[in-house]
Amino acid sequence: MKTEIESIPGETPGIAYELIVHRLTGSDPSAPRVYIQAALHADERPGVAALHYLIPMLEKAEAEGRLLGSLTLVPHANPIAAAQHLFSQHMGRFSSGTRINFNRDFPIPDERGVRTLHAASSPVFAELRLKSRLLELADNHPIVLDLHCDDEGVQYLYIPEQLWPEMSDLAACLDAEAAVLWSAGSDCAFEEAAFAQMSAKAVNGNLSGLCATTVELRGQLDVDPALARKDAKGLYRFLKMRGVIADETAQPAQLRADFVAKQIRNVEMVRAPVGGTILFHVRTGERVEAGQLLAEIVSRPGEAGGTVGVHAPQSAFVLTRRMRRFIRMGDDLLKLVGDSPSPSAHDGTLED
Repeated sequence: MKTEIESIPGETPGIAYELIVHRLTGSDPSAPRVYIQAALHADERPGVAALHYLIPMLEKAEAEGRLLGSLTLVPHANPIAAAQHLFSQHMGRFSSGTRINFNRDFPIPDERGVRTLHAASSPVFAELRLKSRLLELADNHPIVLDLHCDDEGVQYLYIPEQLWPEMSDLAACLDAEAAVLWSAGSDCAFEEAAFAQMSAKAVNGNLSGLCATTVELRGQLDVDPALARKDAKGLYRFLKMRGVIADETAQPAQLRADFVAKQIRNVEMVRAPVGGTILFHVRTGERVEAGQLLAEIVSRPGEAGGTVGVHAPQSAFVLTRRMRRFIRMGDDLLKLVGDSPSPSAHDGTLED
């Protein structure tokens, strides 16, 4: 494995950020090339932990001559966000300079198929140059995995609808519980931008063998050796099944019997009707029925009528819930995958 450290100049004198890139070289030029990054939202750490255990496994395969496809790995994809702290609290989701979500506004090809990227010396904010560089690194890799996590949640994936069910092998290898399928984006997240470039370059529109996804590795606090090793083994198994690593004994994985795969229009974003303290009545991974009590929000403790109940709008699977137990009116409380489309469904990302 070769490691490169790239420098991203900051916007003011004396400031620069380091982007660490690992490259492993496969022996078969026809084997799939793979790009994996983690911590684009720098306060999301399960992907970093998974790569910590995956990288030695890949190095061993490379040393033994079993690595067929080449890989590019970026364990800390956002050094800019990693440096953002305010009063000892890490702020890794939004840029403190532009107030834009770090996983939005990636460059995508226009109607002519032309994509405009910013060079390292371009006179724009560092985060724009970082986004361009990450896409450059991912280019020409038919398999692109962006490792994220949610607040509290099950393991699930965002997958372009055109790549399902072919990408069910990744979900099975990771033992994921759900997949959210999207067909139209509007916020230009990394996954969307990578897939748009893949599609633009696809010969005769053939998308077979392609893989572009955001992998949500449970919740922000789900970071421990056991889970990280499980995720690393799941990713390694997927790479074997896709022919990136040679292993004649590899057996196909099966989706969980209760696996949920629904279009993004079926996702219900349940928001808080009042502010206060959250008392959840359901866990992530549960099935709920229409009208079932999901949570109570205590706005006036101890007073009659001081608690407001939040109920399921339809029968659904509980995908995620809020990690912090203090909430404002209008904040996202839970994310459900409904049996039917949500009346409030819209194109684009689900959350800011």
